[in-house]
Amino acid sequence: MCQYELRFRQIHLDFHTSPYIPGIGSEFNPEEFADVLEKAKVNSITCFARCHHGHLYYDSTLFPEIIHPHLTNENLLKEQIEACHKRNIRVPIYITVQWDDYISKKYPEWLARDVNGEPIYHPEPNKDKGFYSHLCVNSPYIDYLKAQTQEVLDSLPVDGLFFDIVNPLECSCDNCRNGMEKEGLNPNSREDRISYGQKVIDQFKLDLTAFIRESNKECSIFYNRGHITTAHRSVRDAYTHFELESLPGGEWGYQHFPITARYARNLGLDSLGMTGKFHTTWGDFHSFKNKAALEYECFRSLALNLKSMVGDQLNPNGKISQPVYDLIGSVYSQIEAKEPWCKNAVHLVEIGVFTPEEYLDRQSLGGLPPAIMGITRMLEEGGHQFDIIDSQSDLEKYKVLVLPDTIPVNEQLENKLEHYLENGGKLIASYQSGLQPDHKKFALSSLGVELVGEAPFSPDFLVPRGTLGKGLPETEHVMYQKGLQVRVLEGTEVLVETKVPYFNRTEEQFCSHLHTPSSEETGYPGVVRKGSSIYFMHPIFSQYNQYAPHWCKQLFLNALEQLLPEPLIKHNGPSTMQVTINEQENNGVIHLLHYIPERRSEKLDIVEDVIPLYQIDLSVHLPKKITGIRCVPENISLNFTEKDGRINFSVPKIEGHQMIELQYGE
Repeated sequence: MCQYELRFRQIHLDFHTSPYIPGIGSEFNPEEFADVLEKAKVNSITCFARCHHGHLYYDSTLFPEIIHPHLTNENLLKEQIEACHKRNIRVPIYITVQWDDYISKKYPEWLARDVNGEPIYHPEPNKDKGFYSHLCVNSPYIDYLKAQTQEVLDSLPVDGLFFDIVNPLECSCDNCRNGMEKEGLNPNSREDRISYGQKVIDQFKLDLTAFIRESNKECSIFYNRGHITTAHRSVRDAYTHFELESLPGGEWGYQHFPITARYARNLGLDSLGMTGKFHTTWGDFHSFKNKAALEYECFRSLALNLKSMVGDQLNPNGKISQPVYDLIGSVYSQIEAKEPWCKNAVHLVEIGVFTPEEYLDRQSLGGLPPAIMGITRMLEEGGHQFDIIDSQSDLEKYKVLVLPDTIPVNEQLENKLEHYLENGGKLIASYQSGLQPDHKKFALSSLGVELVGEAPFSPDFLVPRGTLGKGLPETEHVMYQKGLQVRVLEGTEVLVETKVPYFNRTEEQFCSHLHTPSSEETGYPGVVRKGSSIYFMHPIFSQYNQYAPHWCKQLFLNALEQLLPEPLIKHNGPSTMQVTINEQENNGVIHLLHYIPERRSEKLDIVEDVIPLYQIDLSVHLPKKITGIRCVPENISLNFTEKDGRINFSVPKIEGHQMIELQYGE
């Protein structure tokens, strides 16, 4: 149970408002504002103290010069808070950190700079069209930020603080260069700049949280960088909770959220999924997300055991949009009814998937590693229950571990994995996973292979056979991405051999349009097994992310079935149905979702229609006595049978999202 508990139905209300717009807040009515929120079932809303334009929306005595020049009511934020508090709606307060147009122009010496001395922008194409230059928190700017934060703490009721744009930067400003030199780092080395930038931002969070706690011991605190990564583990004490910003219409896409959620939920803090009402992304005024899409995004948070937040932007005149909250309320009223089966739940899993993010230098949101996206799709489409983990995670609760494509194994992780296997654990690895960090040899002898080198042919081909080939024809299946050639060690079984082409395609030697066909000659091991470990020589997960070949998924799921013959849940629904299971004190709760994102436009996936499913059969394997099963919150009882340790039942209809309660008994 987390120490700080989030509410289920939240709003993040952007208010980045240009100084060139008049009449700011002129139509704001506090009672109307809070009444609309209450009717939409909102119970927490983040409101603005200071925006990316650099303006304040409260009556500041320390910084009157940066109050928005056209703010008609200097008590705007205070009145938002007071009206919401009357209705038991929390109001965390938003403060921008690294993006501030006013301060960036007034104090250019506080800007983060690249190796050429130019300001660091995000994203670079927008540098002339917005407030995207970054301020460096390793500069005197921090004193200004603390003073403004202290004024908020002293002058307003503070339920929480939301600090936005808090990114590690590869900064080469004078302050950072001097700091690196004092620590014996080389400012001209990108690796050293990245390392120092991470240290700077981590220390900033810890110091600012300690500063806040001198005045307020209870408010919530969150630092937003648009993504929760493995770097958050070491500074989680600076946070009370995590907010997973993930707008499918923005630079995140639909695949980002489930990966981040499956990692963040294991860091010991309550978490929420933050989507938006926007059709595209932040600042998309007067746009509306399809209701089915908003349902999917909010209900998926519940299914992954997170709370929900919807992003909106208040009109400059301060008038809240009734149609927007009609839309949000149509979803949040459903969440309110579902909450009793989500409160104090824990997620049930049996597979742990290592994330390649731990081994990458990623300074900002720039796309997740292909392997983690590929395996997440495979496991969700297969109905499996899994976490995303890192080398610091507790491995003992997982029946199977997966090292997708690019997970290096140092001595510490090697010992941890070998101990896990010695105590009955199972392991699947692919491609470069299991190699030592220098990629010269395999660290894990348990994989039963020895590195020869890169595969001499690509593309090459696998011919599925035996139990590993279940559901696939016994013929060549092309493997588009180059693998590794390995030699099997004693006691290792080759499950699938590789067939090689006549030759590699070159400028002089080629066949047809794309690649050379199979010569039908056997080349080298493709998939091998040693005891409780299975190894794929190809980067099958990255390949699935690139092209989604069904045979890659089927081979992996067949391998997983060999190691996990009795998974938590089986179903006969389509691969578009997502299934998760959480557990409360006296019952389990299965979440079934069926919403299908489609690429109907050039730039984003769309969810518009809800396509019902009927008579879906489920089979559950739990070490609990099940005394009853019902659809909730509808309270419709379902018949079930028990056979060979599995509970079997049928769900009559799934229309978007359906929860199934499993009642436990003695």
